Amino acid sequence: MSIPFVYEEAIAYGVSIRVSPLVRQVMADNPSAFTYHGTGTWIIGRGEVAVIDAGPANERHVDAILAATAGETITHQLITHTHSDHSPAARLVKEATGAQTWAFGPHGSGRAGGEAVVVEEGGDHDFVPDHRVRHGDVIEGAGWSVECVFTPGHTSNHMCYALREEATLFSGDHVMGWSSTVVSPPDGDMAAYMRSLALLLDRDDALYRPTHGPAITDPKTHVSALIEHRKGREAQIMACLEDGITTIPEMVEVMYAAVDRGLHPAARSSVFAHIVHMVETRRIACDGPPEARSSYRLS
Repeated sequence: MSIPFVYEEAIAYGVSIRVSPLVRQVMADNPSAFTYHGTGTWIIGRGEVAVIDAGPANERHVDAILAATAGETITHQLITHTHSDHSPAARLVKEATGAQTWAFGPHGSGRAGGEAVVVEEGGDHDFVPDHRVRHGDVIEGAGWSVECVFTPGHTSNHMCYALREEATLFSGDHVMGWSSTVVSPPDGDMAAYMRSLALLLDRDDALYRPTHGPAITDPKTHVSALIEHRKGREAQIMACLEDGITTIPEMVEVMYAAVDRGLHPAARSSVFAHIVHMVETRRIACDGPPEARSSYRLS
């Protein structure tokens, strides 16, 4: 099953675009191979509003958020996770408005042992939420309410937010509208990611609004395709081992032969995440704990 990604043709940066009665988006001008067109900051409500994923610490983007909410009050800032394109601007928005933050916790806080054990390039290690939320918590504002849906995997502290009035899940980077999600150890965890995808299949959200890429209008089909995609990657790893290809760099050369080599470092991290999961479930083996430079074999 292929993943039904949808691609957009044009993006207006720094402009507030209303996409539903309760939802607006402001796009940050930070396009890249990992952010697609950029970070899509969401604004929910009218008058007294919440901001979801304020974005990178870019003053122009913060100015655009403030302009989009001129005459209104930002009462909440909700953060899906602590990567540098999602959470750093929350500090600048708070300095300008006083709006406090809600999130699972600091970077790495969903891992056993906590954030102190995690060192990751791209992590926002300065972010500490004013309010820590857990799965099932409900955050309420003026005319809107959001259910917290804990989805670790991409990061250990990844939280989605479901706008109950519109049956819409703000899926952060857990489910994106343009690409599969990078799962990069040590903070990324493939087993947790797969459990989090399965969790979404049990929900009845009508629409997903990711932080990157367009809306996902058929969530169950999309999530099912992501699960099949990951199973396909694991089958490729098994095939590599059967062919005597035993290291991650060698596997990536085969598995991602048609992909820009500039993306191979991210691919190696993702393959490593799969391998850690496959070692834990005893489908493959290595000498000692799994490491990125280890050699692997069939169990």
